Amino acid sequence: MKNKITILLWITFLFSMTACRDFLEEKSDTRLVTPETLQDNQALLDKISNVLGGNSISGEISSDDIYITNTDFNGVSYDADKRLYTWQPNLVARASGNDWQSCFFRINICNTVLNNLDQYHIANADNVRGQALALRASIYLEAAQIWCLAYNKNTSNTNLGLPLRLDPDVNLPSVRSNLQQTYDQILNDLHIAVSLLPDTQVAVTRASKATALGFLARTYLYMGDYTNALLFANAGLSINGQLMNFNDLNAANSYPIKAMNTEVLLPTSIAYSPILSSNTAKIPASTYNSYENNDLRKTIFFKTNAVGEILFKGNYSGNSSRTSPLATDELYLIAAESFAQLNNINNAMSKLNQLLIQRWKTGTFTNLTADSRENALEIIGKQRRKELLFRGLRWADLKRYNRDGRNIILQRAVNGLSYTLLPNDLRYAVAIPEDIIKQTGMPQNPR
Repeated sequence: MKNKITILLWITFLFSMTACRDFLEEKSDTRLVTPETLQDNQALLDKISNVLGGNSISGEISSDDIYITNTDFNGVSYDADKRLYTWQPNLVARASGNDWQSCFFRINICNTVLNNLDQYHIANADNVRGQALALRASIYLEAAQIWCLAYNKNTSNTNLGLPLRLDPDVNLPSVRSNLQQTYDQILNDLHIAVSLLPDTQVAVTRASKATALGFLARTYLYMGDYTNALLFANAGLSINGQLMNFNDLNAANSYPIKAMNTEVLLPTSIAYSPILSSNTAKIPASTYNSYENNDLRKTIFFKTNAVGEILFKGNYSGNSSRTSPLATDELYLIAAESFAQLNNINNAMSKLNQLLIQRWKTGTFTNLTADSRENALEIIGKQRRKELLFRGLRWADLKRYNRDGRNIILQRAVNGLSYTLLPNDLRYAVAIPEDIIKQTGMPQNPR
């Protein structure tokens, strides 16, 4: 079985490297190496490094979560990463190992499993099918935050979406859908997954019903559908609403938050970039100073280097690996924001305070209150920023906040040059790799 899976994953890798186009003049018969049992297909999804590893770096590099010094910038070997960091309009993907390849490599693993279940009429496959659907949807949602503009129901039928590849056949052409079709596919996969999956799994690395509900909540939040975001956030929390008490963590540890902790609904890691490495990515002083002294996140999340620069150590990995997990703390924040958007201020603040009391030194936290919808949203937004720092979510938040009129302007100074990203700039939809555009004929994101 191991050899079959290795061969199939290599074929899948070739698929992603060639941009999902007709590239094989003489196609091998993949049925000879395709796993035909339920156990084989579960094993494909259980290969964590292929399915849960390598989440996109583009959003984290482009956001205002971090900055790097001129010396570190000049030492970065990937020109594409430098161009991402300074919001260049094109040439922001490495020749290999880029986000596009990673996303569609992982999507094709899910497609392969789904195809196998149908083609070989594999019985008792609901759990595996649900996992593949939930994972595929989560990756498409991740990709939409990079290569698409913020979802807007008024323009979603005309804005460009993603190529919806739902079949592992490499001969099928890649055609961009519109943004509404992209989100419809994500929602459809997740709703089906919810109906198929058990509440919890034998391992947190397998998507569960709580996982699918959490991704539904995130999707609806991005869409501005706060009624459904609230519904599914609360549904996920009803299965697992556990939170770590930061008083139980040791801030003196190099990395205080352990992997697979009680909050994690699905552990995923961010691909490597020298810009995001533990000693290179610096946290702005304004961000660090926004944490009050009795807020334990200030010592759990951060450390300083020899010259007083602030570094992030709050990875949900127990080590220097950057992570982007779906976790219960995010669901508390989605529920709080959704309550506030729906003008239920008391419940919004109550949900937020349930999270924050677990983050403050015992006996020092006083419940936060708000006197209006706008005040509640401001408070919750600040706490979302502080709680979900370096989790791969800030880029998507910037896009939706600016869609809703927040007018957030990003600015950077590098080697004596100033760079600015204005609200709703077309560069918020990162350029698709140029070789993909050439090979497939798909339209590039407008500039």
